Amino acid sequence: MAESIVNIYVEDLKRVELVRVSGRIDSSNAAQFDGVLKEVVSRKNNVVLEMSEVDYISSAGLRAMIALLRECKKHKGDVRLATPSERVVEVLSLAGLDSLFEVYDSEATAVGSF
Repeated sequence: MAESIVNIYVEDLKRVELVRVSGRIDSSNAAQFDGVLKEVVSRKNNVVLEMSEVDYISSAGLRAMIALLRECKKHKGDVRLATPSERVVEVLSLAGLDSLFEVYDSEATAVGSF
């Protein structure tokens, strides 16, 4: 089986941490994804996840996203999704989690929503 690769880039903006994610988020790298998200929320409580290049997300990846959302909300912040891939939208919908996250058509709109 091929090794799954996830690429995560974090950009610190004025009011928001922008996290660009690409590749596969599965059990082999969900801990890495979760670790980056925990680090991000320690700096700011408003986070935009740009996920247009995510071609797979497992339940472990969803758990990391929900943990991030909980932590942000605890400190009066929020998590917004920018241009999630069809696969991410599908998995969120199947898990019944699509109503938890506000989804935006562009990175700029998502960042500007804060």
